[in-house]
Amino acid sequence: MKKVFSLIISAAALISCRADYTQYVNPFIGTDELGHCHPFACVPFGNTQVGPQTGSCGWNYSGGYLYDDKNIQGFIHNAVNGTGVPDLGDILIFPFCRELTEYSSTYDKSGEHAHPGYYEVYLKDAGVHASMSAAAHTSIETYVFDNPSSARVLIDFQNTLVKEDWLVPVHIKESSQSLDGPRRISGWARSNVWVDRYYYYVIEFDHDIASREILALRDAREKAPRWLLEMDMGEDSTLKVKVSVSSESIEGAASNIAMEIGDWNQDRIRRCASKQWNKYLSLIEIEGTDQQKDIFYTTMYHLFTQPGNIADAGQKPLYSTLSLWDTFRATHPLYTIITPERAGEMVESILDLNDSLGWLPIWNLWGKDNYCMIGNHAVPVIVDAYLKGIPGFDPERAYEAIRHSLTSPLPKSDWYIYDKYGYFPFDFIPKESVSKTLECGFDDWCAARMARRLGKMEDAEFFLRRSGYWKNLFDPRTLMARARDSEGAWREPFNPFYMSHEAAAGGDYTEGNAWQYTWHVLQDIPGLIDAMGGEDVFCDRLDALFETGQSDAEGGRSDAYGGRIGQYVHGNEPSHHIAYLYALAGRPDRTQDRLHQIIRTQYADNIHGFAGNDDCGQMSAWYIFTTLGFYPVNPCSGEYVLGIPMVKKATVHLGAFRKLVITREGDGIHAGKVYYGGAALNGPVISHEQIMRGGKLIFNCSE
Repeated sequence: MKKVFSLIISAAALISCRADYTQYVNPFIGTDELGHCHPFACVPFGNTQVGPQTGSCGWNYSGGYLYDDKNIQGFIHNAVNGTGVPDLGDILIFPFCRELTEYSSTYDKSGEHAHPGYYEVYLKDAGVHASMSAAAHTSIETYVFDNPSSARVLIDFQNTLVKEDWLVPVHIKESSQSLDGPRRISGWARSNVWVDRYYYYVIEFDHDIASREILALRDAREKAPRWLLEMDMGEDSTLKVKVSVSSESIEGAASNIAMEIGDWNQDRIRRCASKQWNKYLSLIEIEGTDQQKDIFYTTMYHLFTQPGNIADAGQKPLYSTLSLWDTFRATHPLYTIITPERAGEMVESILDLNDSLGWLPIWNLWGKDNYCMIGNHAVPVIVDAYLKGIPGFDPERAYEAIRHSLTSPLPKSDWYIYDKYGYFPFDFIPKESVSKTLECGFDDWCAARMARRLGKMEDAEFFLRRSGYWKNLFDPRTLMARARDSEGAWREPFNPFYMSHEAAAGGDYTEGNAWQYTWHVLQDIPGLIDAMGGEDVFCDRLDALFETGQSDAEGGRSDAYGGRIGQYVHGNEPSHHIAYLYALAGRPDRTQDRLHQIIRTQYADNIHGFAGNDDCGQMSAWYIFTTLGFYPVNPCSGEYVLGIPMVKKATVHLGAFRKLVITREGDGIHAGKVYYGGAALNGPVISHEQIMRGGKLIFNCSE
């Protein structure tokens, strides 16, 4: 298998020589208040993401940047991209050579440019042109001063992407800094925002530090200083800086700089980053309009921006920023198709995290977990990779981690109550009880499949039985999933419009309502169809979902989720599979109609390009799959539900010089017959095995 995966890389390298796919990437797509994306310089799966911080207060600044902001506060060296909660934002550097009333600067919007692996901007008030490129664990930055004799650099060691009281950063709990000589700074800090973590860093300059001033603390709670450095530039106007932030040690940060950057040639690092991006972007080629290419390759870019490898250069990879509640749905299944070698490494990382945490990760950042979501969706990621034959991890070790995590008491998972009642009763589990029951049921179904494959039949029966608990919360009167108490009584009054959110509004659902979560039976869509009364009723209910407007009684956090089409919310993940359900109920034409509607209204080639947080590539993966014409409704079934390609032709490079060529023939808006290998597919699905075999997938769209 190692030989096969080496051929994947070789094939990608050959493809990348033919075209520059980075020209279609616009890192500013999704940088509005909903997308939470940033335009920072980074490489695929890199730990370093370096770029401008325009704000750090509140939900909107989860990525540290909003396109419409007028000021830049400095440049930070890591961030989360497209998430719903902020963290990171380590080591803020602000260069300037003019007198300022505060440490920030307006900037020339026309001179702001971002490209995969590169960012540049001119800071007007500061009088500095800044550019930066990234390697996996290190950045190299160039600052050109209008007046080099006054060149100064502010380094804010207290900075994070969360500030208390909308002003003061107080989340650094401990820190230490050292001036190691005229050109080197090193240190460490403990930060407690989304997770409690330690980080270590090294900063190197190509000019001497002439003097250092330690500024007064802004608040007595601050535990790290701000250093104001005067630089000895001589006659030179250009200052170069190397920065590495490590999860392991100061020595690791120094080694990252030596191994990844070497000399001070930023252009070489920029070219190297572009080459790496082309290798991954070229794994799928599409023929379409310029707008389609811009959106498609930007979503490919976002797909590979995370998870980041937080292990230092040369060490065994450890992937973190694992937003598994989001990404188990489509992001990780897409990795198994186009980057299976990475998918195997990610599962091994998940198992290593299990060893350090004591259970499988739920939402992992910097190797730590914040437990902010429900279920344990590392389970489907592991099982999907195992059933597809992805190498790189021990199945027995993986299964033991799954079994332990699904049977031992963990944060947000009281299995005794779950098994005693066959659901999570709302009088014992007052928040998200319906969503927890439904999502845990899918994890159980995945565990049952792996247990059966490994010959653990008693476990398989146990988990399969639990996977049917969803039926205990399905109300045949309202045809919706509803909360029940420990006596079996339904919650009254019942408001199917109420948008729940654990942190802000409580309720029985997770970032959704009954309209959206009723369809979250990924493992048993035929059972859900039967429960609703058959295919016709099922499709009528789907129509009602998309066509029922907002209610005055909606309440909750309805303002927090974009992408509304009736009660369907594309801006949040529980809705992502729903449009494909028509096809499983005998109406593929309705699936195709809805997909056209969603693609047309929920994605764009501008800063408003995402209807909600990209959520570590999940919004992007949905777009990529849907553009190709199929989607993993059940990510562990080994099958993809057919939709309709959104482009005339797409070529998916599968490694070992295999490829899947997808074509859309005819000018109709619906695909009638779908052909694979010259024969019509019998049914609404195509198997993973067929996809990976390659060949021709033809959608006949004749009127």
